[in-house]
This record gives sequence, structure tokens and C-alpha cells, in this order.
Amino acid sequence: MLRMKKLFLGAAAALVALAGQALAEIKVTDVKGREVTLPKPAERVVLGFYYEDYLAVAGPDAIDKVVALSLSTWKDWRPSQFAAYEKALPKLASIPDVGNTEDGTFSVEKVIAAKPDLLILAAWSYDALGDGARQIEAAGIPIVTLDYNAQTVENHVLSTEVLGKVMGTEDRAHKLAENYRAAMQDIDTRINKAGVSNKKVYIELAQKGPMEVGNSYGDSMWGALVDKLGGINIAKGQIGNWGPLSPEYVLSQKPDLIFLAGSEWLNKPQAVSVGFAADPALARERMGAYLTRPGWSDLPAVRNGGVHAIYHGGARTLSDYVYAQYISKQLYPDAFKDVDPAENIRRYYETWLPIKADGVFVLPYEASGK
Repeated sequence: MLRMKKLFLGAAAALVALAGQALAEIKVTDVKGREVTLPKPAERVVLGFYYEDYLAVAGPDAIDKVVALSLSTWKDWRPSQFAAYEKALPKLASIPDVGNTEDGTFSVEKVIAAKPDLLILAAWSYDALGDGARQIEAAGIPIVTLDYNAQTVENHVLSTEVLGKVMGTEDRAHKLAENYRAAMQDIDTRINKAGVSNKKVYIELAQKGPMEVGNSYGDSMWGALVDKLGGINIAKGQIGNWGPLSPEYVLSQKPDLIFLAGSEWLNKPQAVSVGFAADPALARERMGAYLTRPGWSDLPAVRNGGVHAIYHGGARTLSDYVYAQYISKQLYPDAFKDVDPAENIRRYYETWLPIKADGVFVLPYEASGK
């Protein structure tokens, strides 16, 4: 009888343990509609993109869970930003690099060798991997896809909530998602009260200098944002997600606003230099060079003080509502006169990230001497 009782208690304990495991299991549906299951919050992560969003959602200490990452799309694309994080989070200097899909260096073998319990990828990077993604999953490594590139509230919120669940930081993720949703709703409310904007907008990636036309944005990133804000994006219908517009076409459209998307790129001596540790005087000098292009002096944007620099690293992030505020402020000056985007970006970093937003992130052009 005693033996039977022990067997019963043992079986009951096993059932309780199994139930506990089932309750601890995490199931999410990511932005590509893929159902992903983890036995528990991730403890060993390979991070493919959306570095700042990962740190915002999972918390700065979550860098200790990163066992490998795609290095160049952070360190080379945003060197001053990366340097600030490396100073705040010294472990960054020793995390192995797995390459990236952008230049074809992404290594499936290095991912598997890192023995992660989760690989986090941008949706576009997952698509680019093709069979490589299936090899990683066949090795027992789950992949979660995120998408902040689409610049939709829905994808921003979903990506944030999914990231919070797989990292075990749902409360932090919920607060960030609500912060983003509320900020974008406030923008919508102000725009609806202001009425329709008839302003034409041209955005150019100001990376290569004025002698070479940089990408503009049609259906994604800055282009999607301008559409949402009610501006007339002159690239829409001319290109897909991104690509250059012809100089003749830009002149024919007579844009009222020009946004030069700048950053801290390496070895780009003519780029509009905005971002971390940027100097506003140098940024305006580089902006001024673009205004010497043939025909630009006659554009309404140039004649009427409608040329601005924005930080390209701020697109496709949980802080991009600040850039939406800045663009909206140019489209609807009266409706956004009490909004200070530059201050809001500083506040976002102070609240959610381990570094300060020291630099230039939004900047109107002014000729030297003004």
C-alpha cells in the first residue's frame, strides 16, 4: 500500500512538472505569420538587426544574452552610435560576428556554432537567407522575425510585443508599444485637425555627396512615413521600396520640402553628417553642397527654407515617431508648434537606452552666417 502511494505521488509530481513546463512554454506568431515556440525566454541570442530596439525592449542587461550578432550593419553603418554603445556596454567588443545578409557574408555555420536558443532577424534578412534559414531551424534553433522597416504602427507594435515575449520582458515591451502607439495617435489627431497638406516632399539618402544621386524611398521607410503623415511623396509610384530618382524628375516636381537623410558613415567624406557626436556646423556645410546642384536654387524647398537633415539611423526603430513629429512639424507648422522632436529623442534615450542621444538628429538648413 505504501509503495502504491509513493508511485501515485511520484506520478502526480511528474504531471505537475510537465504542466509547469507547458505553462512556461512561449508561443508567438511573428511578423511573417510564422508560429514560433520556445521552451522558455531566450538566454542565448544571435541578433541580426534592430539592435537598439532589442536593447530597449529586453533591457540593457540583455546584451549579456547576445552570443553573436551581425556586426557590420551596426558598427559600419552607424559607427558613432556603435562606439557610444560599446563604451556603455563593453561586452560588445568581444561578441562574435556572424556576417550579414546585406553583403552576402551571413554564415549559417557561425550561427549554429554559437549554440543560440534564438535567432532574431529582420523580415527582409530572413527572406534573403532562403535555404539558410531552413538549415538553422533544422539544427533546432528557432528564428523570430521582426519588421520595423514597414513603418506601420501595426508592425512596430507586433514586433515589440513578440520581442518582449521571447525575451521575457513583456511589461517593458508593452510600455514601449503603448508609447509608440500613443505618439503616433497624437500625430494623427493633430494632422486630422490641421487638414490636408499639399506639400510635395523629396527624401534623399545623403551618403555619397551631391555629385551622385542617392536613394529615395517609395513604399517603405521614409517614403511610407511621409505617406502616413499626409505629405505628397514624389518618389511614390516612381520606385518600389527605394532607389534613385532622376535629377530632371526631382526638378520637375518642385518639392516644397527636402529631407536629406544623413548618418555617420565611414569613408563617406561628402555625406551629410548627422547622428551621434555630429557637429551641426559641419552638417549644414555638407547640406549646403547639395543645394549647389543644377536647378536646385529655384526649388520651392530651397527658396523657402524647407531643406532639413534627418538621422537615417532613426528610421525603422521604436524612436522613429520623433522623426514623424519632425516631418509633420514641417508639413503642418501650426499644428505641431508645441512639439519639440529634438527634446523628445533625448527623452526617449534617457528612458529606455543605456546611452544619451548626444549629437544632431534633426536639423534645418541655414546658410553660414545666419
